[in-house]
Amino acid sequence: MTRSTAGALRLIEDEPRREGQGEPIPPVGDADLLDAYSSAVVGVVERVGPAVVSLAAEHPAPGGRAQGGAGSGVVITPDGYLLTNSHVVAGARGIAVTLPDGRSVSGRLVGDDPATDLALVRAEAGGLPFAELRSEGPVRPGQLGIAIGNPLGFHSTVSTGVVSAVGRTFPGRDGRLIEDVIQHTAPLNPGNSGGPLVDSRGRVIGINTAIIPFAQGIGFAISAQTAAWVLPRLLAHGRVRRSLLGISVEMRPIEARLRHRHAIEGARAPTIVAVVAGSPAEAAGLRRGDRILAFAGTATFLPGSLQRLLAEWPHGERARVAVLRGEERLELDVRPVEDDASKA
Repeated sequence: MTRSTAGALRLIEDEPRREGQGEPIPPVGDADLLDAYSSAVVGVVERVGPAVVSLAAEHPAPGGRAQGGAGSGVVITPDGYLLTNSHVVAGARGIAVTLPDGRSVSGRLVGDDPATDLALVRAEAGGLPFAELRSEGPVRPGQLGIAIGNPLGFHSTVSTGVVSAVGRTFPGRDGRLIEDVIQHTAPLNPGNSGGPLVDSRGRVIGINTAIIPFAQGIGFAISAQTAAWVLPRLLAHGRVRRSLLGISVEMRPIEARLRHRHAIEGARAPTIVAVVAGSPAEAAGLRRGDRILAFAGTATFLPGSLQRLLAEWPHGERARVAVLRGEERLELDVRPVEDDASKA
C-alpha cells in the first residue's frame, strides 16, 4: 500500500457518513470465525483437555536396567483415578503422571485387564478436572470423534475424525482378540495410547489403543461401555475375573430373511472368527462363522454382551448357547473354564 493510498483510506474513514451511505461493517468476532464444526471441537477441547494427562512408565529390562514407556491417560474422578491402556503401564515399577498444568506427580497401578487393554491408575493429586464416560447409548458410524493425547511427546495434541465402525475386534499384545472396539479416523501416533476419544458433547466414547502401521485413517479405541464395565472390577479386585469359551467374536449383521424366519430380535450378533484348539468351544462343537444369539438364555445382540455374561458365569458350569449356523438355528452345551489371565 502506497503512502497516498493509506492517506486516502484514512480520509475516507474519517469522513462523516452522509444519509443513504449505509452503516459500517461491524468488526468480526472470534465466534463469527468459527463454523459449527470448529465450535464443537474447540468446546470439547476446552472441557476435556484439562483432564488428559501424560504417563511415563518405568519397566524392568534385562540386566536390571530400567526401560521407559510413554502414553496418555484420562482422569475420570477428581481424586486422581485415571484410565489408560494396560500395555502402557502393566508391570511398571514406577509411573509418573504429568498434568496439563505442568505438575508431575507419582501414579500407582490399581489394576489392569490385558483382555480389554485397559488399566486403572491413581495419581497422587486431588481436585483434578475429570471427564465423563459415555457408558449409555450407542456410538454410531459417522459421528464426530476427537482424540486428545500426547503423541510422540507433543503434549495436549488434538486430532479429529469420525467413527468408522463399531463392534470390531483387534489383536491384543498377547495375541488374543480384543472385542467391542471402535474404529475411527482421528489420526493417532505412538503416545496417544490410553488417551480419550471424545464425542461432540465432550463425553469419552473410547480409550485409544492402537493403529495399523502404514495405514491412513484407521485407529482403534476400546469402547466406553467396556471401560465402564471393567472399571468397578479393577477397583474391587485389581483384575477382571472371567470364564473362557476359547473363541474370538466380531459383531456382524444378520440377514433380514433369517431374522424373520427364526424370529430373531437383534440385527447384529457376535460372530465367531476364531476357535482355540482344545478349548471348551471346540469341545462343544462351536465353529468359525457361528453367530451367537444367546448365552444361558440371555440374548447377545449388544456389543460386549457375551463377554460380560461370561464374566459372571461360574467356571465349569454348563451353559446352553443358541447359535445361527448358516440357515439353521442350533443349541449347544458348553462348559466355560477360568481364564488364566484373570487369575491372581
